Amino acid sequence: MSEPTSNDGHDNGRSLDSGPTGNEPAGEAPRTAGAGGWHRAGGADLTRPRRKRRKGGGGWGGGNREAAMVPEAEFSSYYGRQIIKTPTWKNPEVPLYFFLGGAAGTSSVIGALAEFTHRPTLARNAEYVAGAGALASVVLLIDDLGRPERFLHMLRVFKVTSPLSVGSYILSPFSALTSAAAGVRLLELKPVLGLAARVLPFLPKVAGSFPVLRKAAAVGAAAFGGPMATYTAVLIANTAVPSWHAPHDELPFVFAGSAMAAGGGLTMALTPVDEAGPSRKVALTGVALELAAMHRVENGHGIVSEPYHLGKAGKLLRAAKAATVSGAGITALAGRTRAGGVAGGVLLAAGSLLTRMGVFEAGLTSAKDPKYTVIPQRARLEARQAEAAERAGDPHVAKSVTR
Repeated sequence: MSEPTSNDGHDNGRSLDSGPTGNEPAGEAPRTAGAGGWHRAGGADLTRPRRKRRKGGGGWGGGNREAAMVPEAEFSSYYGRQIIKTPTWKNPEVPLYFFLGGAAGTSSVIGALAEFTHRPTLARNAEYVAGAGALASVVLLIDDLGRPERFLHMLRVFKVTSPLSVGSYILSPFSALTSAAAGVRLLELKPVLGLAARVLPFLPKVAGSFPVLRKAAAVGAAAFGGPMATYTAVLIANTAVPSWHAPHDELPFVFAGSAMAAGGGLTMALTPVDEAGPSRKVALTGVALELAAMHRVENGHGIVSEPYHLGKAGKLLRAAKAATVSGAGITALAGRTRAGGVAGGVLLAAGSLLTRMGVFEAGLTSAKDPKYTVIPQRARLEARQAEAAERAGDPHVAKSVTR
């Protein structure tokens, strides 16, 4: 008769050192015996419960809050892609184009008014600012298009429904007329006329008609000055970019006020105090219009107004508001002094440029984040469904839709 065997080192007649049998529970590693007790393959001790140190508590008694098992939901589109494409316009060339076009447009109007109100210095400075701004705008637009012939191709077709097409037909005559007014003004200087006469000998003979030609060109440029200052706002508002399209009623007023502040500020800074009165009035009127309209853009359109407060756009617009308000204050209090006129004008022009850059950056931000496209779409859809249900006379359906 054999002696009874001990359970030490055996389990149901099988040696624990004989290896796994393949009958372990699913998902569980085979167990082995060692000097320290029961272990899973890989060294985990099964005789000692595993203690997890919790964050924020320092052990078992230090904290009783469990970490969230489900992360916070994030708004995203399919495959993490944008829903609409980001505009491919160059930055900062396009915002600078917006600024120079607006300043030139306002300056052309100031120049035409100064021609007929006996303010020769203001007229001269305004015509120079308008001509330089218009030519620079053409250069920036061609740079954004990539090749000069593309600008000419834009003039082959005129579409009333296309802000870009209409803008091309605003920029072309405006730049030609402002350049003509500024060019004739330069020809009235004897040294310039002498140099030009070497190339065009007939110029001295028609020098007597220069004032009439200059005034006619100035009036023609002023006729396009208002559209030149505001058409770029219509251009960007006509896109699918949420933070540009939603405030389509206010953006033209923002750009108009910003253009008035820039044109008035620049001509005020360049003109003696006794002739700069119209520039001061135009600049202060523009500031009031810009701030009122911009407040509506930044706060009146729900979630699509959010990008105007965030990131780079928010910083630019806060700096723009500071410069604009400071420039307006200096202009109102000390604008009748030469130093005050220069300081106020420079600040107003800087604020206008920063406003254009901030609006541009806000649009790019809203195009990149899908929530600025989808959430307003859902809200509009639910509103239309609720309205349709109310018209159908079923208040229960309307209530369930809007809940």
